Amino acid sequence: MAKATKKQALGRGLSALLKDPDNDINSAEDINADKVVGNIVELDIESIEVNPFQPRTNFNEETLKELASSIRELGVIQPITVRKLAFNKYQLVSGERRFRASKLIGLEAIPAYIRIANDQESLEMALVENIQRQDLDPIEIALSYQRLIDEIQLTQEQMSERVGKKRSTIANYLRLLKLDPIIQTGMRDGFISMGHGRAMVNIEDQVDQLEVYEKIISNKLSVRATEQLVKNLNSDIPAKTEEPAFEIPKHIKKGVRDFSEYFGHKIDVKVTKTGSGKITIPFHSEEDFNRIKKLVQRDK
Repeated sequence: MAKATKKQALGRGLSALLKDPDNDINSAEDINADKVVGNIVELDIESIEVNPFQPRTNFNEETLKELASSIRELGVIQPITVRKLAFNKYQLVSGERRFRASKLIGLEAIPAYIRIANDQESLEMALVENIQRQDLDPIEIALSYQRLIDEIQLTQEQMSERVGKKRSTIANYLRLLKLDPIIQTGMRDGFISMGHGRAMVNIEDQVDQLEVYEKIISNKLSVRATEQLVKNLNSDIPAKTEEPAFEIPKHIKKGVRDFSEYFGHKIDVKVTKTGSGKITIPFHSEEDFNRIKKLVQRDK
């Protein structure tokens, strides 16, 4: 018990040090930086801003309340990690659920590890640390990997070293981003699993993907049943012949863009060489279907 009291007192002492404008710490070389960086410091919650690089976009309200209740009883057991922006101003690197839950119950201060990092280092830290968490959905993880590729210029091999995952595992997550956005949303909302998604990635045409997705939902298909359905679908596709690609006329391309903006969905169009074709308007719920129906009826 004595140890815990000493630790809390130390955190408050370091907090007071950070509020001294004459000894502001902005780099690892500054005086007293070694006393702060890497130690647990009690920081005012109002001095912390959320991280714009945070890969998580969904926070379950119910589990957030459960965490808040736990913090009310036991306190913040695992400190958050922040980076210093300016005098008495910090930005979250990891621990946003703990931060949100603490604010929810009105805590004025929270224990934190302080790091000094530039924007790129902060982005990499946030992405890598969040990928390690167990509560991210597969699409959030895939988007984090993609951001590491696009914004940090990491190769899959470098990411494998950073996050401790096999390169094949990283590749499997990235492939999920080839799925239609509606299917990605279904995975994020828990309607289907990553196994279902990995099976559907083998379907090139997104319209066919959506048809399989609807069958999974309506028939509550297992991953194994989905894999067989995809296998059967692909076996029915005739082999492609070496023919020059048919260019969709410009007026149809423009029309499809107009349709997509009007209906609020990516509209798919298939056109034959004779000029005939088919337009497909996707929907992902009964409410969405009724919304599209009203748009169609409005123009009658």
